[in-house]
This record gives sequence, structure tokens and C-alpha cells, in this order.
Amino acid sequence: MGVSTAPPPPTTSKTPQKQHLEAVGAYQYVLTFLFMGPFFSLLVLILLFTSLWPFSVLYLVWLYVDWDTPSQGGRRSEWMRNQAIWRQLRDYYPVKLVKTAELPPDRNYVLGAHPHGVMCTGFLCNFSTESNGFSQLFPGLRPWLAVLAGLFYVPVYRDYIMSFGLRPVSRQSLDFILSQPQLGQAVVIMVGGAHEALYSVQGEHCLTLRKRKGFVRLALRHGASLVPVYSFGENDIFRLKAFATGSWQHWCQLTFKKLMGFSPCIFWGRSLFSATSWGLLPFAVPITTVVGRPIPVPQRLHPTEEEVNHYHALYMTALKKLFEEHKESCGVPASTCLTLI
Repeated sequence: MGVSTAPPPPTTSKTPQKQHLEAVGAYQYVLTFLFMGPFFSLLVLILLFTSLWPFSVLYLVWLYVDWDTPSQGGRRSEWMRNQAIWRQLRDYYPVKLVKTAELPPDRNYVLGAHPHGVMCTGFLCNFSTESNGFSQLFPGLRPWLAVLAGLFYVPVYRDYIMSFGLRPVSRQSLDFILSQPQLGQAVVIMVGGAHEALYSVQGEHCLTLRKRKGFVRLALRHGASLVPVYSFGENDIFRLKAFATGSWQHWCQLTFKKLMGFSPCIFWGRSLFSATSWGLLPFAVPITTVVGRPIPVPQRLHPTEEEVNHYHALYMTALKKLFEEHKESCGVPASTCLTLI
């Protein structure tokens, strides 16, 4: 089957108002990603020591009662997934979604998403919102983006990200999704995780994959087809300060990741008001997310290491092929190779 692409944004010249709306769409995502969690955590704590303490107490009671919801279906909101702000975010770069093969809804899927990048912008646009028409491009599929489980402990922020269909990347959560009687569940896992974010260097394509096999075991337990996904341009929307392996700075990053689950990175974009000044607005570099062909996987409740290694090798081969087939059309030089570590 040929390549199918989600309808691109209009190619006509953008008005100043449109450019401003796109910048706001991109900037609000960055601010929400970085600051919404800490802000509401501090707010709930501070209110406990004011006359408004009942609000914090009521929310904390609600949090206790609702603790297991993220791992048991969550609260997905199609209204939230279809907000106009996500189309502005899409148009800013722009973000595109490319389909290379049919994914029939008569089975489940485990999509391996690469690379992680700094903020997973392409994956959020394409799988957690309808800005690129995922449900029209892949009818019958229900995407669930799996992210760091610790995010679902953060007051208010957890409810916000659940509305997009985000779920904890935990065995309990993912087993729950793929055990549903309704087929067509598509779990999207950023396989490289926080460690891969340390390699989000402009122009480089380095993935943490060779020892990451949990997603393959998940697919085998449920008989879900594996699907490689590569997001070209994801590493180019920010500039990252990369520290040499073995340096004390790199050691601090890895230690922090072991303790907190995510890697602190030094990154920057452009200013909201000037393209030549430092800031947190991402660079407007095209992001193209290419969804590859499915790899059929048998169901094995207790897969052997040989089976896991076999399908992991098939997956890596398919991912490399996907990268080679689409790199030039996505602006990557022909001489560039995909590096797996």
C-alpha cells in the first residue's frame, strides 16, 4: 500500500494573527508541560495553610478515592482532544501524520514511538489529539499514549493528561487496556523513555532500544501486533546541551533519572517575541510522524527469552527500514544512519 498522509494545513500565506495563534498554541504546550504540575502541587499545599484549606482537603480526598483510575480506563475526553488550540500547535511546526499501511481494527497494537525528544510533541499531536485526524486515518483504532507513571501522582495535572487518553506506562495499566473486550486498542509507548531524551540533539538519530524489550513482552502476552513509529524532526525543535558520557554532569543526569524517573535536560528554543533571542518557544521545524507496517505477534502468556529476542530483532529491522524509506522525504540527508544503543 502507498503512503497516506493526514490533510496538511493550508499552504496559503499566514496572516500575522494566524502566526500569533500558532505561537500561542506551541508556547502553551511548553508551559503546561514544564510548569502545570509544579504549580498545582504547590497550590494544593499552600491552600492547606489558608482559609481556603477545605478546597485542598476535598481535592486530596478525591485524589485518594480516584487513585487507581489512571490504570483502570482513565477519563478520556473527546472534547479536549478536539480543541482548536491543538490545530494551532500542529500548524506552528507543522506536524504531519503519515500512514504507510492499514491497521485493521480487528486486533490490538503496540506502537513503539521514536525518538522521545524533549517533549514528545509529535506524538502528543498525532495520538493524543485529533489535530491530524487520527480517527479518520486509522478508523476503528483507539490510541493510548503511555507516559511516566509518576505524572499521575501530581494533583490536577493527572486529570488534565488523562483527558487526552494518556496512561501510565506500567504493566497494570497497559495490561488493562489490551485486555478490553473491544479490539482496536493501540498502545503507544515511547520505548527510549527519559534516557533517550539525553540524546535529543539536533540532526542526530540515536535511539535507546537494544536492551528495551518490555514492550515486546507486552505485545506477546496479548498477541498484539508490533508497529514501529518514527517522528522525523522531533529532535530538532529545541537545542539541547549534551554532556559527554562519563562526565560528572552526565552522571548527575542519570542519578536524577534513577531517583525521579525522568532526566533533567538543559534545552532552549527561541524567544516568543524575537527569532534571534533565547527562549522557550520551540523552533518551527517540520515534524513528520510515520506509522510503519504491523508485525504480527502470536499470543504467549509466558513468552520465552528466545521469542522475545526474535520479535525484538524483527522490530529493530522494521524500524531501520522505516527510517531508511522515509528519511530523505522528511529532510534527513541520505548519508544519515539510525543509531541504536
